[in-house]
Amino acid sequence: MLKLYSALCLAVALISNTASASVAPDIRQNGFVYCVNGVLNTFNPQLASSGLTVDTLAAQLYDSLLGVDPYTYRLTPELASGWEVKDNGATYIFHLRHHVSFQKTAWFTPHRAVDADDVVFSFSRMFDRNSPWHDIGGGSYPYFDSLKFPDNVRSIRKLDNYTVEIQLAQPDASFLWHIATHYAPVLSKEYADQLTASGHEEQMDRQPVGTGPFQLSEYHSGQFIRLARNPDYWKGIPRMQQVVIDIGAGGTGRLSKLLTGECDVLAYPAASQLTILRDDPRLRMTLRPGMNIAYLAFNTRKPPLDNPDVRKALALAINNDRLMSSVYYGTAETAASILPRASWAYDSQSVVSDYNPAKAMQALKQLNVHDLHLRLMVPTASQPWNPSPLKTAELIQADLGRIGVTVSIVPVEGRFQEAQLMSLNHDLTLAGWSTDSNDPDSFFRPLLSCAAISSATNYAHWCDPAFDTLLHQALTSQQLSERIDSYAQAQQMLTAQLPVLPLASSLRLQAYRYDIKGLVLSPFGNTSFAGVYRDDSEDNAP
Repeated sequence: MLKLYSALCLAVALISNTASASVAPDIRQNGFVYCVNGVLNTFNPQLASSGLTVDTLAAQLYDSLLGVDPYTYRLTPELASGWEVKDNGATYIFHLRHHVSFQKTAWFTPHRAVDADDVVFSFSRMFDRNSPWHDIGGGSYPYFDSLKFPDNVRSIRKLDNYTVEIQLAQPDASFLWHIATHYAPVLSKEYADQLTASGHEEQMDRQPVGTGPFQLSEYHSGQFIRLARNPDYWKGIPRMQQVVIDIGAGGTGRLSKLLTGECDVLAYPAASQLTILRDDPRLRMTLRPGMNIAYLAFNTRKPPLDNPDVRKALALAINNDRLMSSVYYGTAETAASILPRASWAYDSQSVVSDYNPAKAMQALKQLNVHDLHLRLMVPTASQPWNPSPLKTAELIQADLGRIGVTVSIVPVEGRFQEAQLMSLNHDLTLAGWSTDSNDPDSFFRPLLSCAAISSATNYAHWCDPAFDTLLHQALTSQQLSERIDSYAQAQQMLTAQLPVLPLASSLRLQAYRYDIKGLVLSPFGNTSFAGVYRDDSEDNAP
């Protein structure tokens, strides 16, 4: 990952040799500035586990075969105009849309429209370990590796120029939902062939080419990303000529930029800033329920945290109500399951963990656990599921301190977090997950399956074959009632074992200037900016 990050930084000079590292003053005339906190490791969402690439950039640069409607939560056609499901969910046939162009950039000019070769290439790179492109960029595809997709995809083949068939080794009822995520973009095989011929395959992931409404124009590490309008976008020309993704300020710095007009949109503002945002007549806000979860992961490979009773005792000491009031300020609901309440498989019998410090102390005493010292790793940046991770960590530290448990907080930067968490040195970590899939499998397998340990998304390092069997049962059934029953049993097992402690399911919050229109906030993640425009007419002014 660090090697990829270094290569990405070097690519800045290739993208823009003369650009000044500042946002042009005319941006308000033909575009808008989107302020978000994040670290960029790659432009290719196939290689990302979450963060800026998936939450913000993917919907602008790329398209997938399918999408998810942000209002109805239903699958929608995208690059695939239609699809068929056969063999009880083991065979999928996609009919591709005609006349869709890849982006023309400074580093690539397409000579044909999107066809079946592009789809076969894109999915083979992820799922076929024998593909010459599989190991480019490190060979890790965290989202799909955690789902063990390469083990279940039997074949990906072109039936004709606009028809692709994917055969699975066994039925998977969640397959279409995973294909509809931002983790499954369609890449250009023609671009890949060009890079192979020149020996620069690594440029695929740092100088992107997709079919989305915007294309990369300029990137300055740690400062901003400039996207230019794709004039050949298949859904119609985007309304703004450019979008600047400002990643150069965090916390109150981003809020200040919004208030002064340097930012037009503030993604994931801190809940503590709500009063300021509401009181300013120049600002507007959007709140929607989010498909996300914040949780505390126990490293179940390290004693005494390998004992479920110890994990339950520690959970009793954490005051979740105080987290709600001090971190989320009414913008989240207390979580009782790793699934958000909005999920169709949420177990209504799930209950929030009790807060009982006295009982926690007594339990640890009975377990003969004394002088416990724990290291809590915490991401420094705000997240869609947690606006203030460090503050959350401090509250947990204080709660556990009251029962005699010493907690050392270890802040970690985004691009280093995965390596440190998978090294088994941590005891606890604050983590979270959001998805653009409405299938519960997109929470269970990436976070808690045995396979997700090696794909670096299972921070608890917890593996229970019985749990995996329940997930498998849910996937191989086409009956919704049977899937719900399997997932209910899975949630009950998690309650009994408690490898992770669910904390909160956060509302998705976005603040923006009064003249920004057409900005859609999705519960599944960020949506396309193609329809965003500016209306500073007198009638619209505050």
